[in-house]
Amino acid sequence: MNITNASIIFEQGVLGENLFLTLTIGAVIKALLILLIGLVFAKILKRYLINLSRSTKYVWIVNEDTASTLHNLIIVISVVYSFDALGILSYEVLGTSLSNLLTAFLVFYFSYLLAKKSKDYWIMRTPQQRLPEVQLKAKLFYYILVILAFFVSLNIAGFTGRVTTLLAAAGITGIVLGFASQTVVANFVSGIFMYFDKPLKIGDPVEVGGYSGIVHDIRILSTRIRTWDGLLVRIPNEKLFNSDIKNLQKYPARRVDIIVTIAYKEDIQKAINLIKRMLDEMPYVLAEPEPAVFVNNLGDNGVQIAVRAWAPSEKWFDVRTQILQRIKEMLEREGIEIPFPQRVNWFAEELKVRIEGKEI
Repeated sequence: MNITNASIIFEQGVLGENLFLTLTIGAVIKALLILLIGLVFAKILKRYLINLSRSTKYVWIVNEDTASTLHNLIIVISVVYSFDALGILSYEVLGTSLSNLLTAFLVFYFSYLLAKKSKDYWIMRTPQQRLPEVQLKAKLFYYILVILAFFVSLNIAGFTGRVTTLLAAAGITGIVLGFASQTVVANFVSGIFMYFDKPLKIGDPVEVGGYSGIVHDIRILSTRIRTWDGLLVRIPNEKLFNSDIKNLQKYPARRVDIIVTIAYKEDIQKAINLIKRMLDEMPYVLAEPEPAVFVNNLGDNGVQIAVRAWAPSEKWFDVRTQILQRIKEMLEREGIEIPFPQRVNWFAEELKVRIEGKEI
């Protein structure tokens, strides 16, 4: 038995008799049944969600607020269709019934409330160390749910076919809008890919797109970076996704690479031993991987010694500056020369120099 046949039953025999004007007994019974079924279903669903919220780990979406929101949505929609059964909301507006319009609006509004409450609840219950990642997830969930609710509401209102026809008939305007929105769509899709790829998160120091700084915020369409000199740079997600991203703090440890040059006349092994001893005394230089100090090259001005030491990523800059400062102070204290650049100038003809009035 389909819905049409079920509706005909309420119009036959005694049920089809008028109570007031065009209002029939069947219409009243139908409205009461719709309202009763809605009330019972809303109550059962609310109780089920509340019980589920006590055992599920997805409490950010399954909680008392969610249960109350869905409970209220079902009741209000039941009231709307009850009025529609009575003929009160059966008027045609914009090619569809008034009840469908109200239902579509209610579905979108309550879905928006559900998405917003779930997003806020998710963020509120998240520990501080996981907050940047969860903020991105919550925003993604919010936008996806709102977009889905929008299209579902269009379908409920009966506008899906009309909207498609309108867009198809837009012609050149539609093409222009398509090109204009192409970047938006590309940024949106890139933002989703960035979420699953996870090359960076809020708070990470990065180098990307010619900029270097701290990731300030990650949004659906763009990512914001606070540069080291305090500027805010907005990078579209499409450009970010197609760029080489250098995450300076993705892993817990990072290597410090320094080249030290000493004069050829100095004792190389002594300088290496002094640098190694100095690295062993620094608390943030990791013992594993072990620091490495070795002759890297015989340069134009002196012997180049490579210093490689691992440090915690968040302390990398501090460790690097301390190593440079301590090596300079230690070599000066030990009398080991750090040579200046030396140049030999050759002249094609012999030079004559005049000293105190004499020419040499």
